[in-house]
Amino acid sequence: MLAKKDIAEYGSAFLVLLSGAMTGHFAAMGMNSVQWAGAFAAILGSVTVAVAVAVRVWQTPEQVEAED
Repeated sequence: MLAKKDIAEYGSAFLVLLSGAMTGHFAAMGMNSVQWAGAFAAILGSVTVAVAVAVRVWQTPEQVEAED
């Protein structure tokens, strides 16, 4: 069974892969500078989502202060 953590990780990785693949496909067909800017924003956004998921999913456990 997939946990929410796994779904978030795989979903964000798929988002990065999809935006990169679509950018490559449309770049091969030819894009103008405005389309390149939009593709760059889409890739940057998907990578940002992936980093946000990674930071949220893999947070370090809170440290407990020792009592004297």
